[in-house]
Amino acid sequence: MLNNETIIALATPNGKGAISVIRISGSNAIASTEKLFKSKNNKVLSQQSSHTVHLGYLLKNGNELDEVLITLFKGPFSYTGEDTIEISCHGSSYIQKEIIDLFIENGIRVANPGEFTLRAFINGKMDLNQAEAVADLIASENEGSHNLAMQQMKSGFSNDLKKLRGELLHFSSMIELELDFSQEDVEFAEREEFRKLTNTIKSELKTLIDSFQSGNVLKNGISVAIAGKPNAGKSSLLNTLLNEEKAIVSDIPGTTRDSIEDSLVINGINFRFTDTAGLRDTNDVIESKGIEKTKEKINNAKILLYLFDINDTDINEIKSSLKTFKRKDLSILLVRNKIDLKIQNKKLFNDLNQFELIEISATEKKSVKKLKKRLIREVDVLNPYTDTIISNSRHYEALIKALKAIEEVNKGLKNNLSGDLLSVDIKRSVEFLAEITGDITNDDVLGNIFANFCIGK
Repeated sequence: MLNNETIIALATPNGKGAISVIRISGSNAIASTEKLFKSKNNKVLSQQSSHTVHLGYLLKNGNELDEVLITLFKGPFSYTGEDTIEISCHGSSYIQKEIIDLFIENGIRVANPGEFTLRAFINGKMDLNQAEAVADLIASENEGSHNLAMQQMKSGFSNDLKKLRGELLHFSSMIELELDFSQEDVEFAEREEFRKLTNTIKSELKTLIDSFQSGNVLKNGISVAIAGKPNAGKSSLLNTLLNEEKAIVSDIPGTTRDSIEDSLVINGINFRFTDTAGLRDTNDVIESKGIEKTKEKINNAKILLYLFDINDTDINEIKSSLKTFKRKDLSILLVRNKIDLKIQNKKLFNDLNQFELIEISATEKKSVKKLKKRLIREVDVLNPYTDTIISNSRHYEALIKALKAIEEVNKGLKNNLSGDLLSVDIKRSVEFLAEITGDITNDDVLGNIFANFCIGK
């Protein structure tokens, strides 16, 4: 999959800017740049130390194309592990194209998506889990997803997996040794110790698997549906949360007929809010379709804010709605709106005390702050007590497969299976764990992973 050609790509976004960075990596990176670069101090790039910066001009047909800074990284002490040049030039689209074309004319080819990071992985500068974290770091849009990507890049997760693999491999080798001495009737792998180990590994794998839900929340945001009867204040609440007139507010029932969505970052967590059509019986065909969409949005949400006006809602309506939408993975928060209005039926209000109530005035920012704090607490409930959180679906699937294989090993130990049969499931567990870090992989997997990177990374 990887060849020895020297590659080039724009590392900064396309378009105009003050500065652009063009990256070159490969065995010919320094030599090809040296031919085209004229240092202001007449320095020869190949004779300079790694991690140094040099001011000068790039020349095209003997003419100065642009004044640039050349940053020199000599392999293996670079991002890719190869000789690498980074050219900081002026951010004109014309200059970017001319520089890249200049190097292509001199035998350098344009990099494929993610090829710089792929080379870093192939050259042992990072494992596959860390390489995927690079893409997540670039894509991060809030504090939560950023922190998660940084955690993965620090290789703590990889080290945990390598430790588990090492322990499994030790017992696997002991069992293999027993097979070599099968006629001697000796036991090198102590079965009771191995049973304890498999139970420990099962527990650790389950913890990692359970963290996937939290990882998705941190990485992709948490979906919040705002639902209730017409005129409960749903659109007003969305507008106050977002601090803009996103949704039309009207006293006319059925004004919101389609879902309105937007995101808000609260304490580093991205919440994806959906203002839905009011829940009621109606003969209006278009409004009915909006209500059906409301139900779909609630079915896909992680949190439901059920908004109601105490003077315009029957307790049975609330109970019926909660019963309809209740499911194991949905958190329902009852939100009483219009707290500035006098309660006409206090008995009805008392009947709702069996539920956790949040009281707000949807048009007041100060009042809505309480709701924001409650949403953060709800996310905290989702987070497991673990230092490592999984957010990658490929890792999640591999961990589930590894857990199933370990459970088969555990079952085999209980049933006193022979060493050769135990060895098969142990090896499968080891392989599934190795797939995550890239110790065992194939070109198709790598192709799928790095195809999602930007070209300059």
